[in-house]
Amino acid sequence: MMFNDPLVVAGLAGFFLGGSLIIAIGAQNAFILRQGLVRAHVLVVVLIAALSDALLITAGIAGLGSIVARSTALITIVTIGGAIFLACYAVLAFRRALQRHVMEAAQKSVGSVWAAATTCLGLTFLNPHVYLDTVLLIGGLSGQYEGSARLAFGVGACIASFVWFFALGYGARLLAPVFVNPVAWRVLDVLIGLVMMFLAIGLVVRFINS
Repeated sequence: MMFNDPLVVAGLAGFFLGGSLIIAIGAQNAFILRQGLVRAHVLVVVLIAALSDALLITAGIAGLGSIVARSTALITIVTIGGAIFLACYAVLAFRRALQRHVMEAAQKSVGSVWAAATTCLGLTFLNPHVYLDTVLLIGGLSGQYEGSARLAFGVGACIASFVWFFALGYGARLLAPVFVNPVAWRVLDVLIGLVMMFLAIGLVVRFINS
């Protein structure tokens, strides 16, 4: 079966991990949603966001992932640390689900394409969490895989970024009426929490079995 293929399993693991990390409500997502709502420079901002993620994920897998793969101690530290990190993210997502909030998206365009691009780059590379998520967490956890499986893991994470940003930017007009309702964000946060908790448990199980 296709889902027994190690490359498919690694790719799906990367996809769901990358997707879970990137969907969390934040300034970058709010900005892209706003650009999508007013249909201003959408292609530019979604490409910048997705390509930036791909660049950072690649750097993490090519650098940190290789270093971690050579050390059993580092694999242990990153795996357990990654599981704790994901579990904490899950708890935060569940806590957000208990709060009443909506993502606000202003109805004004940022202005020129250069202003939009600069803003998107700033929200991406000036956010310390992006390095924690992509370079350290995804790059570090890729050390569990070897060769083609590690590449598949990274490709899966990159695809998740492209899928999310393009869906958010171009689907904003369709999503806007839905996410005006705080219940929609609660449902989304619960789903994020469940996926992250599942991934955290999966890391612990993989570590115990290995």
